[in-house]
Amino acid sequence: MSQGRELNKAELLAVLDWYRAAGVDLAVGEDPVDRFAQPAPAPSPAQALRQAAAAPAQPPPPATAAITGDPSEARKLAASAGTLDELQKILEAYDGCSLKFRATQLVFADGNPEAKIMLIGEAPGAEEDRQGKPFVGRSGQLLDRMLGAIGLDRTKVFIVNTVPWRPPGNRTPTPEEMELCLPFLNRQVELVAPKLVLTLGGPAMQTVFKTSAGIIKMRGRWQDVAIGNHQVDALPTLHPAYLLRNPAAKQQAWADLLSLKMKIDSLGLG
Repeated sequence: MSQGRELNKAELLAVLDWYRAAGVDLAVGEDPVDRFAQPAPAPSPAQALRQAAAAPAQPPPPATAAITGDPSEARKLAASAGTLDELQKILEAYDGCSLKFRATQLVFADGNPEAKIMLIGEAPGAEEDRQGKPFVGRSGQLLDRMLGAIGLDRTKVFIVNTVPWRPPGNRTPTPEEMELCLPFLNRQVELVAPKLVLTLGGPAMQTVFKTSAGIIKMRGRWQDVAIGNHQVDALPTLHPAYLLRNPAAKQQAWADLLSLKMKIDSLGLG
């Protein structure tokens, strides 16, 4: 690309796609600012010495500058919640997970807390971060259609994520972040006490089923699992975002949905 030439439409779109992939999804101002057009002049050696002498000594940053919480504290806080409303307020005040400070807001849950079917996803995306609800972007729209195909909607399920804050750039949450958020997920499940759980995607499946196996190997297999102190039948399936990228996998997801439908009917939950 030659210097001084204006970018064409395709090139501008490519730049925007690169920014989105890097996690840049909000502008900081209405007008662009060229930070390199007028670089600040470097101070002279004498000025640099005077500035260094005048500046107060700064203590070294604490080792926990990244805000690494204590999982035992998270467990105590989660266990203290007697209702979902209390748990949400505890999470809103919780500062132990650094994801909170890069996210717009907490994404707690959506759907019917009285439902007997619970869906567990991975983490909020950009649209979920903006609206404060799980699965409201393109993958959420596909999820709604998937549920509708077997007679379900958001009034008949309760939807949560393993991590309630959006990771930067939609990256996969780290094991440390998952460990800090797991007590709150466990308490959500305990308070809702669902009869059936459907996990969406690999990270959610690995968290709920306590396994390192891949989602392709595990999907479609019912297992009796313990989530916190709640014992429940759980079924792993593919994440709607994966299905958007790989439409051929929708056949596998449909088989999983039919299995869920059969289980619902056998338990009289329809």
